[in-house]
Amino acid sequence: MNTPETFKVKRFVENKLIIVKTDSHDAAEAAFKSIRNNRRALKEYIRRYPEFLYALDPLPVRGDAPEIVCRMAEAAERASVGPMAAVAGALADIAAEQMVREGATVAVVENGGEISARSDSDLNIGIYAGKSPLSGKLGLKFLRNDLPAGVATSSGTVSHALSLGFADSVTVIAEDAALADAAATAAGNAVSSNDLPTSIRSGLEAAMRIKGVWGVLVIRGSHVGMAGRLPRLLLIEGRPVDLPEV
Repeated sequence: MNTPETFKVKRFVENKLIIVKTDSHDAAEAAFKSIRNNRRALKEYIRRYPEFLYALDPLPVRGDAPEIVCRMAEAAERASVGPMAAVAGALADIAAEQMVREGATVAVVENGGEISARSDSDLNIGIYAGKSPLSGKLGLKFLRNDLPAGVATSSGTVSHALSLGFADSVTVIAEDAALADAAATAAGNAVSSNDLPTSIRSGLEAAMRIKGVWGVLVIRGSHVGMAGRLPRLLLIEGRPVDLPEV
């Protein structure tokens, strides 16, 4: 079978960089439209129910909640975090699903580091871990049988998102990006002990308790911990792989 010819499109939607990798120009446009529309729907919901923006614990949704809100709330409930912990992943999931409906056989959406991936061919994803000496030197190779999947990373040292832990990176692979996003936050919060091995084990255990999480990789300094079912680990020399970095 011939591998489809793919390309990447990078655009800012409001202040967020979105990277789309696909084999269909129509699907790429559909992805950006999906993200714009769903961000608009989320903002309108938050305007009416501002507690959704600030909650650090799961919240029930109102009866008129749009799809993006429902997905965020479901992922947050499973991971025991606030719903905004799943926003980037949920937006990526909905966009990638729309790309498939538009005929794409490769539909990868990276939204602020959270990735929703669907593909008929293999994918490589690089891992960025801040100031860790391992940053940019590790990657994940997803075989077509590993997909679809969601990939998300939380960091207590480099991310602008709220994290209560000290991991350089907690990368979660899950059944979708919304859940991976929420689970990475929960696991990242657990990497809080001053003892590095103990803190890493806490992060791994926190992630693997969440239904729908397949695997997790935690980097703190020069220490690495892994649990669950992970794609093949890549050692990368020089620049990270030419795909969205987690």
